[in-house]
Amino acid sequence: MNETRKTVMPLILSLTVVVGAALALQACAYEDDDDDRGYSRFLPARVDFRPADNPQYVEECGACHLAYPPGMLPSLSWRRIMSGLEDHFGENAELDVESARHITAYLTANAADRSHIGRAPHVARSLRGNAPLRFTKTRYFLRKHHEIPRRLVADNPDVGSFSRCEACHAGAEQGNYNEHQVRIPGVGRWDD
Repeated sequence: MNETRKTVMPLILSLTVVVGAALALQACAYEDDDDDRGYSRFLPARVDFRPADNPQYVEECGACHLAYPPGMLPSLSWRRIMSGLEDHFGENAELDVESARHITAYLTANAADRSHIGRAPHVARSLRGNAPLRFTKTRYFLRKHHEIPRRLVADNPDVGSFSRCEACHAGAEQGNYNEHQVRIPGVGRWDD
């Protein structure tokens, strides 16, 4: 029995170290994409935000724009957006009462302040109680995109706005916003 313990204990210790190192690397890749270490290239595909997975939300809202992951905004922001659909950023996006209620419930239940998936907790912490109507107005977004000149995105006819995440982030619909995979139309790969 004592001989088995001598053989097994070093193996368990080695596995613990390897798993701990892998989790630490993955945490670094989630927390700070703005590095040159490139750890994320060696890790399995990740989910930065839980992708929109409610069929009604994807159908109704995704018909006009990316069905943004709910974890990009806090629940109060989603309630504000859903209560103002008659003037949704200059468009009438009104829904019937039951659809609006269902989609609001989905968005608020999975909002940044209620999610523990990927970057949602970081977004929630960056808000400091604010409830912006646009993800592009969050401190989190501004910190991650501060080095990208406006002319490459907002003034780019193939993009048009920083709110068109899917134009540069090919994995946006799957919840992957890895900066090492960014391709700006007409510009190419972007790396700070």
